[in-house]
Amino acid sequence: MKFELKEWVGGVSDEKLLDDLRRCAKVNGRDTITRTEYEEIGKAHPITFYRRFGSWCTALRLAGLQPTGWKRGITDEELFENIKLLWISLGRQPSLSEVKKPISQFAVKPYQSRFGTWTKALRAFVEWVNSDSPEESPQLAGSKTADSIVRRVSTKRRTRREISERQRFRILVRDGFHCSACGASPLTQRDIELHVDHIVPWSQGGETTDDNLETKCKRCNLGKGNAFSV
Repeated sequence: MKFELKEWVGGVSDEKLLDDLRRCAKVNGRDTITRTEYEEIGKAHPITFYRRFGSWCTALRLAGLQPTGWKRGITDEELFENIKLLWISLGRQPSLSEVKKPISQFAVKPYQSRFGTWTKALRAFVEWVNSDSPEESPQLAGSKTADSIVRRVSTKRRTRREISERQRFRILVRDGFHCSACGASPLTQRDIELHVDHIVPWSQGGETTDDNLETKCKRCNLGKGNAFSV
């Protein structure tokens, strides 16, 4: 196999990316192409399509190609959402043997058909979860305390106030599904409800970045008001 440098696609237009999808599908002699197949012969990384178009299926549709997968009606987002709910339910990364009903909406087969292996499906899921992560400002990098974040926050807002479901999941996993204030967790107490909220409130200049978000139980979060966590 010839060693080649993949083309950098940061400045390539959406239409050129879609053209490359069509080209790769034609090379395979099909009216569709999987994420794994494209990774082998495409000029861009599959995550580029998630960032540009929101999902692999959306990119295929815009390119005039057919959806991929075990059942064409199942989207990448549905498969990823199922992994997310399974992960939350278990409080940890799900294993291959745990991808079954009733705790999982789908069995392993759709994941293997779409991504090749369960491990590759998990890697694609991680990329999907991280694909909406805002770039961290150099001034904020490495800063974890409320005071330092407030001192360094820019007057120009870089993020939206709303916390996306993907970002919320990232924070829950990072914090081990435990309240950062009292340590309560639904993994040990069924009546515990976890929230993800800003450390430095949005109203006081806080950004919706991972380093300015934390997990708190409903009781601790509602009692916080607009006070900073310290």
